[in-house]
Amino acid sequence: MAEMKKVDELTYKEASTELELIIRNLESGDLELEDSLASYTRGVELLRSLRARLEDAEQKVSILLKDVDGGDMLVAGEAADTSDELKF
Repeated sequence: MAEMKKVDELTYKEASTELELIIRNLESGDLELEDSLASYTRGVELLRSLRARLEDAEQKVSILLKDVDGGDMLVAGEAADTSDELKF
């Protein structure tokens, strides 16, 4: 595999795009064993990073609403789907 950025240096979009490409390459069956293992390892790193970013975002996201008395009230956002299924 060519020299790549470290996973933590990628944007969320870059990481998810790279993961999709890795999955497509692995599913094609055209890679040599060594390349498949390296791709799989990179894919696991990307997936862990993406999940961690989503979990972090879920903790930070809250919606500011006005309650009946005009005061502020924080309401937690919905949790994201963390299943391993990729949806295209």
